[in-house]
Amino acid sequence: MPASASFPVSAPSSGTPSALLQLRDETFDPANAAAYNLYLLAGPARLYVAVADVERRKFVVLEEYQLPAGGVPALANQHDFLSLRGWNAVRLAVTGRAFTLLPAPLFRAGDEAAALRLHHTPSPTETIRHTTHPGLELVNVFATDAALASWLTATYGATGRLLHHTSALLAGLVNQRGAASQRRLYLNPGQQELTLVVLGQHLEYCNVFPCTTAEDVVYYTILVMQELALDPDQDDVTVWGDLTPDSAVFSLLRTYVRNVHFGSRPPNVQYSYRLNDVFEYRYFDLFSLHFA
Repeated sequence: MPASASFPVSAPSSGTPSALLQLRDETFDPANAAAYNLYLLAGPARLYVAVADVERRKFVVLEEYQLPAGGVPALANQHDFLSLRGWNAVRLAVTGRAFTLLPAPLFRAGDEAAALRLHHTPSPTETIRHTTHPGLELVNVFATDAALASWLTATYGATGRLLHHTSALLAGLVNQRGAASQRRLYLNPGQQELTLVVLGQHLEYCNVFPCTTAEDVVYYTILVMQELALDPDQDDVTVWGDLTPDSAVFSLLRTYVRNVHFGSRPPNVQYSYRLNDVFEYRYFDLFSLHFA
């Protein structure tokens, strides 16, 4: 895993598990959950949490936790607001490689299992879901833990929505790029995986690779650039994710890719001053749930 930045963690509230990161604006009032959207990103070992004030279009909470043995439901039971009902909207994104993107005209409801089976064989403990992307004319079909999906419905009802983290990433890219059509490669290193997206006038590529070293990240980056005729000496590469400017990943990338730089947070939404000390290129997929 790439190195992570060190952030101050404020004292957790009573009943809240120990946080790796906990930033809360003083205006946040969990007793008025209907005024907020709750965004959750579940990785293999961590849960990322963000809350946005709906009226002000402003992120007021950013938190990160190590998942206990019982996963997200167990953590939520210990947390001071994750089990609350009445949110304006709840979106839970799951990471992993068990997904496929289909052209919307070719997708028919009920064909999810058949479409995904070409890339992933679901286990008995998994359920298959899909998310539509009208702006890209795509459908994201993915598998996730059935118990987690059941927990989401039982806890939040119809307010809860489950999607794959690539859907959040793509929504964030479309929001950030606007009408831009220049082909560009985007990297999002996560926990033991790397998401690569090539977006021009249309989505050209989106995949998730297993990655444990900086060399893995560089290998897959160069591989995709070669396959899609992108030039490491000419074309821009934008990076988000859990790394620092002096990390081994970024240093090695700069050795092989001339125009690599960090991305910024999603625009068209505000951020509490409490988030000022967090690198702007971190948590892009979490924040992008606001646009998914």
